Amino acid sequence: MGGSTKKRQLEMALQKLRPLTSRSPRLEQYPTPADIAADLLWEALAAGDIEGKDVIDLGCGNGILAIGAMLLGAHHAVGIDIDPEAIKVAEQAAADTGVNVEFFEADVSTAKGSFDTALMNPPFGAQTKHADRPFIEKALQVAHRTYSLHNDGTEAFVEKLVSSLGGVSLPVKRYKFEIPYAFEFHRKATESVSVVLLRFER
Repeated sequence: MGGSTKKRQLEMALQKLRPLTSRSPRLEQYPTPADIAADLLWEALAAGDIEGKDVIDLGCGNGILAIGAMLLGAHHAVGIDIDPEAIKVAEQAAADTGVNVEFFEADVSTAKGSFDTALMNPPFGAQTKHADRPFIEKALQVAHRTYSLHNDGTEAFVEKLVSSLGGVSLPVKRYKFEIPYAFEFHRKATESVSVVLLRFER
């Protein structure tokens, strides 16, 4: 089976995952689109950062990145989210998909352990300035490599922060992130946001 077929299958599997039933604007719980999640995972897989590796998904939401990592042959995956509802949805999604992921209801700042790879779609900081900062700090603390989605235009800030924490931040790819209408302050059915995928290395 070709790589593009396998990637398409991964995207289709992620598309089927149940979404969060309610979302908090404060937590900026925007779902990671299945095509972008699949592409992020594929980039990490191609770089040797998924298969046989221990993976952590920080701010896991419905578990899309942790579940996707297990589908691509990760050795072990952990997902952390502060929202108890998200953890319930993620646990059910993993069970439905037939993969084993450990999910924990906790603030990402409390995450412990040592992982090969961190995967995350942290808050973009639209509601709370620099809301992605604790995610970046924790990722560099617990993982050797991180794949993280950020608002295009925040690259310089993220690069400076990562550098101050002893890491290196490299742009991997850019995407158009379609955010469906979720909160009353949204004016359109979908909002298109330019997003950059960054890879951090310790």
